[in-house]
Amino acid sequence: MSVIVIFLDAERWLAEAIDSVAAQTLADWELLLVDDGSSDGGSAFARAVAARDPDRVRYLEHPGHQNRGMSAARNLGLRHARGRAVAFCDADDVWLPDKLSRQHGLLAAHPEAGMVASAMEYWYSWTGDADDRDHVPRSGLPPETVVQPPELLLRMLRNETRSPGICTVLIRRSVATAVGGFESRFRGMYEDQAFLAKVCLTYPVLVTDDVVARYRQHPASSYARARATGMATDAELRYLAWLAREVFSRYGRQRGRAWESLRAILQRHRRSWRQRLAAALKAVARR
Repeated sequence: MSVIVIFLDAERWLAEAIDSVAAQTLADWELLLVDDGSSDGGSAFARAVAARDPDRVRYLEHPGHQNRGMSAARNLGLRHARGRAVAFCDADDVWLPDKLSRQHGLLAAHPEAGMVASAMEYWYSWTGDADDRDHVPRSGLPPETVVQPPELLLRMLRNETRSPGICTVLIRRSVATAVGGFESRFRGMYEDQAFLAKVCLTYPVLVTDDVVARYRQHPASSYARARATGMATDAELRYLAWLAREVFSRYGRQRGRAWESLRAILQRHRRSWRQRLAAALKAVARR
C-alpha cells in the first residue's frame, strides 16, 4: 500500500497528517512525502521523518526544489509508488485509524472496482471553538454501491452526490496509471476533481458512506484562498471546460442514457463558459 502526502509550507499540520498514517491498523504501507518547494520548516521535518524510517518512508522533491503545483507533486509520488493500491492524505488533513484496512478489504471484495471512495468529515472543530461544528455529507447511495461509469460523475454534476475528497479514496495503482495520473494543467484547485473524473469515466467505483478522514477547514487552504479572492468560480469554469473537451474527444461514441445525459450537461456548461469568456474579452477590449 502506497500513501502519498504532498505538502507546501505546511509545517504547522504535517506532523499530524503523518501521525495519522503511522497510526493505521493496517501496517503494510509505505509513505511518500512529496515536497512541492516548501520554504518553511516542513522540508527539514519531512527529511528527518524519512531518515528515521528509510525502509517505509521516502522524501521526494522536484529538481532544484521547484514548486510545480499539486498535480505534478501527486504524479511524482505516483511514479515512485510501489504498492498495488495508492491513497492520498493532504498535509492539513488526517485519517481515521482504520481507513486503510477498511478500504483494502473493500477493494479485495470487489475486484471489479478500480477505486473505493468513502466519506469524510468536514472538520471545523479542530480549532477548539464551540461554535465550529463538523458535518459529514452523505452520498445518497445505498451502502457499498459499485457505480458504473459515467454514473458517479453524472450524479456529482447534478449535485446529487458530493464529489469524493482525495483523502477518502483508495485506488489501484494500475488504474491511476492507466488514466494518466493527475492533469498538470491544474496546479491547485480542481486537480483532484480532474483526476477523479477520469477514473469515474473509465472504471467502476465503489462508494461507501463510511467516514475515513477528517478534512480540515481553515482560511489558508487553497480552496478558501480561492473563494476569498474570487478565483473559485473561474477555476470551476476552467475545470468544466476541460471536462467537456475530455468527454467529447475521448468518450463521444459511448452510447446509453447516462452518457447522453452527461454530454448534455457538459454541453450546457461549455456554452456558459464560452459566453463568459467572450464577455470577459469584450470587457478587456473596452479598457
